[in-house]
Amino acid sequence: EAKVVQSGGGLVQAGGSLRLSCTASGFNFDDYTIGWFRQAPGKEREGVGCIRRSDGRGFYADSVKGRFTISRDNAKSTLTVYLQMNSLKPEDTAVYYCAAVTEEYVRDEYSCVSPEEDDYWGQGTQVTVSS
Repeated sequence: EAKVVQSGGGLVQAGGSLRLSCTASGFNFDDYTIGWFRQAPGKEREGVGCIRRSDGRGFYADSVKGRFTISRDNAKSTLTVYLQMNSLKPEDTAVYYCAAVTEEYVRDEYSCVSPEEDDYWGQGTQVTVSS
């Protein structure tokens, strides 16, 4: 059974840090990795970043590059991925989601593909950054 569970989040002042965790189980990790997404009030969901299966390198949206870091712990049947968020800004306020994602290369550029299946998504966690 595919399962994705998140933890972390909360309220922090601007300039502070938070760490989110995401554990996926029940997937073939030869085919899936973990990606992070967020949705602010009144806005569409956007990609934050994901971690490449082959080498564990993180790929990030321009809006978070240099401030956010994705890392992972591989176990036998689960994958735990962390989103370390530093130098947080009020505009980072959103509900953050992780998801089991597939990977693709478009013109040699790496990207993650968000899943259509509802149960491939974590439950979401609120991150609020006060000014």
